Amino acid sequence: MKTKKIPMRTCVVTKEKCEKKDLLRVVRTPSGEVIVDDTLKANGRGAYLKKDKNVIEKAKSSKILEKHLEVKISDEIYEELLNKIN
Repeated sequence: MKTKKIPMRTCVVTKEKCEKKDLLRVVRTPSGEVIVDDTLKANGRGAYLKKDKNVIEKAKSSKILEKHLEVKISDEIYEELLNKIN
């Protein structure tokens, strides 16, 4: 039997390759709205963050998500990410 390939994605903060299920996805939709993607399949430009409080805080302080998604990100998005971890 063939083994199923596990999708790997890179965290934009740590540059670590992780399984998709170990990451959170933030998406800029075609309309310009920023959302946290629970399905990991939403349409738009996405960036992955490791499910770690320190990683999310570092992303907020360095504004790396804003650079990747090319849009201003509100504090509510970061709060939502932190809530998803807990």
